Amino acid sequence: MSFEVFYFTEFPYPAFPESVVDDYPSMRLTFPNTYFDPGTAHDLFKRYLDEYQYAEEVGFDGLMINEHHNTPSCMDVEVNITGGILARVTNRAKILMLGNMLPTSDNPVRLAEEIAMLDVISGGRIISGFVRGIGIESWANNTNPVYNRERFEECHDLIKKTWTTPGPFRWEGKHYHYRAVNPWMLPIQQPHPPCWVPGTGSPETVKWAAENRYTYAAFLTKMDVARNLFGNYRKFANEDGWDPGPEKFAFMICAHVNDTDEKAQESGKAFMWRMGHPLKGPREYWSPPGYFSAAGAAANALRRSRPLNELSYQELQDEHHLVVGSPDTVIKKLRYIKEELGIGALLLEAQGGPLSHQDTMRSLELFGKEVIPALKED
Repeated sequence: MSFEVFYFTEFPYPAFPESVVDDYPSMRLTFPNTYFDPGTAHDLFKRYLDEYQYAEEVGFDGLMINEHHNTPSCMDVEVNITGGILARVTNRAKILMLGNMLPTSDNPVRLAEEIAMLDVISGGRIISGFVRGIGIESWANNTNPVYNRERFEECHDLIKKTWTTPGPFRWEGKHYHYRAVNPWMLPIQQPHPPCWVPGTGSPETVKWAAENRYTYAAFLTKMDVARNLFGNYRKFANEDGWDPGPEKFAFMICAHVNDTDEKAQESGKAFMWRMGHPLKGPREYWSPPGYFSAAGAAANALRRSRPLNELSYQELQDEHHLVVGSPDTVIKKLRYIKEELGIGALLLEAQGGPLSHQDTMRSLELFGKEVIPALKED
């Protein structure tokens, strides 16, 4: 399987003074929506969707999208809506949805229908990402975090059965009950679209991904943490009698390339908005009671000695959370990540915070012309 590179942005809304953020506990959940202007958002959506189309044109293998709620760091509040737009306005690139938040959904069958519909519209280009949602999403969606993981697993099981078992059939679980599951809309890809799951350290998620033979994507983790996560995946897979290849591992970082190292370092400072304000907030926002198991809480505490929002611009680069530079510099850094981790895909958040449209487009152009071809030569 060939090495793949995906483009990603969270559709940020940075159109307000940064100074006001410190007046509130967090940019997420409780930051007042009085700072939102629909007209500004309309223009930003057009801009970001144009950038996604351009990413496909210049040679990115896939387009990654996600969703968050109650935060200006991510205007994409419904990954399946954005997926539908991209399914129609693009032709070749895979559409990686990381993804649908299963524990906050009360209708798994509807999710199965929506993802199948996207697969049909796109001609079979959907990668279905299943996520638990960060702790803040439990607050934003008014769901009990104690049941987050078990709702996640039951919702997944029902979606998968909906795709693969001819209807009508009945479902009686702990959290979901259906007298008749019989959707007309089924995916092109059989038995179902490829499934990915992201993580930052939870051992249960790694084990679950390996058991289901899904691709595991490590998000903004330190290199040694990612090595450990991928090593655990391989251990679980080997215990189950199979050996995972590079296609089962992906790594997500922020990245920016410009014509020279100096220009890239200057424009790349825009990512400090993304790495700063959206990651601050009271502990209970991120870790509501019951969201983490004891093992998950321990893993979360060990995954980094300092939070990302406390790292300097240089420290973020030193720890490979952010890769910035000229094409030659970025190629060297991304090759190192690829070889060290043995991954089959890089997920590059190549637009962040107030990074301008001009700098984003130039970065995408250079990725397509120079960086991606060099990574595929290895």
